[in-house]
Amino acid sequence: MAGTPPSLPPGRTVTLEGRGDTWVWEAPGPPGAPTLVLLHGWMSTAALNWCGVFDALGSSFHVLAPDHRGHGRGLRSSGAFSLERCADDVAALVEALGLSSVTAVGYSMGGPIAGLLWRRHPEVVDGLVLCATAARFAGRPELSPVVQVVGRGMAWAVGWVPPRVVRDGYAFVSRFRGQHEDTPDPWVVAESQGGSPAAFIQAATALNGLDARNWIPEIDVPTAVVITTEDRLVSPGRQRWLATAIPGATAYEVHGDHRACVDKAPEFSAALLGACLEVTARSAANLPGFSEASLTGAPPTPEPA
Repeated sequence: MAGTPPSLPPGRTVTLEGRGDTWVWEAPGPPGAPTLVLLHGWMSTAALNWCGVFDALGSSFHVLAPDHRGHGRGLRSSGAFSLERCADDVAALVEALGLSSVTAVGYSMGGPIAGLLWRRHPEVVDGLVLCATAARFAGRPELSPVVQVVGRGMAWAVGWVPPRVVRDGYAFVSRFRGQHEDTPDPWVVAESQGGSPAAFIQAATALNGLDARNWIPEIDVPTAVVITTEDRLVSPGRQRWLATAIPGATAYEVHGDHRACVDKAPEFSAALLGACLEVTARSAANLPGFSEASLTGAPPTPEPA
């Protein structure tokens, strides 16, 4: 039997025209509140990634948190997973719900998806909040097992993920109740079982091939970057580069590893709430912000390895 889930807002299936059915958690928030779309990380689900922040954000915002395609209850497609398709899915969700625009909040893999949503559908993006993420992920040893499999052209035929890789994915969320990562909470296991192993592998390949450094400095909407300062998966140096490369971006720090949204949920929620309040306030005032680099035209410093 699955464990008792954390406090979650209501969830429902939403049909995206020409795409299929997807799943979204939704906290209505106060009347007229700005809308946040929370975009989760690799091998996770919206519930697993964001379970610690719904209450904090829902008091000030209308919050949507969809599962990405191939993850959880997200869209199922015969086509290969891509970050671009995920961004297009989010734009389709915004349209299906009759919304004009949103602030996109991305964690880890959700960061590039949020950025691509701005790049491909700028009319629906008021602002960005990028958490524990980077402009590129290549070179991380944690991704190498699945990347090697994809490199042999087997992603579409894979019906399993190596147990060690699965454990690495569960480790991201399994300790939200202080449990040891080798004995994940039963609810975590049940919530994770809906994902497609082939999609996980294809997503790892997409992340390995991502390099957004050429267009990240073009972002022209209010942006905040939430940096996990002890992150061993996404280098804090690469995270800080985002904050310097995006004109006017502000940085918020959380002293935690890549699971800070779970392991340090109170601290992470406080930083995320502050970032979202700031970005939405700047969006409402049509103030993209400024930085010395944006005023002088100076290029950002080189991204660290």
